[in-house]
Amino acid sequence: MKLYYAPNTCSLSPHIVLRELELEFELIRVDNKSKLTVDGQDYRTINPKGYVAALELENGQILTEGPAIVQYLADLKPERELAPPAGSWERLRLQEWLNFIATEIHAGSAPLFNTTLPETTKDIFREKLFKRFDFLQDTLAGRTCLTGSSFSIADAYLFTVLGWCKWFSIELHNWPALLAYQASVTLRPAVQAALRAEAPN
Repeated sequence: MKLYYAPNTCSLSPHIVLRELELEFELIRVDNKSKLTVDGQDYRTINPKGYVAALELENGQILTEGPAIVQYLADLKPERELAPPAGSWERLRLQEWLNFIATEIHAGSAPLFNTTLPETTKDIFREKLFKRFDFLQDTLAGRTCLTGSSFSIADAYLFTVLGWCKWFSIELHNWPALLAYQASVTLRPAVQAALRAEAPN
């Protein structure tokens, strides 16, 4: 398998999951501005959407969209329990979390990357995002992971998007459960390995 990624993006989530599952894969860096891979290929020929992540399978199929990729990966090694069995109620709860992260945290953060937006407009997006952080604070105050006590693919995704707060000068100290959660996930060997692999040379 090949994972197409760019540093400091949502592709970190499937990267972490690949390492958690100890699957063999090739990591291929994409320049988000030029849309070229490290070897000069036009990334848009791989993923016409133009953004990471993309997972190229052994049969040549290309899978895009982080929540779809991480579920596919988790199902390759169900014994690692990064996702409950497909069709179960617990799997639906996991998908509920993946959708929440995608639409409310990931998409909710996206406008803050836009350097052309005035700060007054960004304040509106921050206020909405902070309400979602309040919800996560209440959820994580009583547990170590989103779905309970064990790490799941939803945690890989939430950890990834929470990591963007530093780019927006958002301090998580107002949400101590989120701060503790982020620190705990950071210590996972697979997370450390993914962060090292994506660090600038």
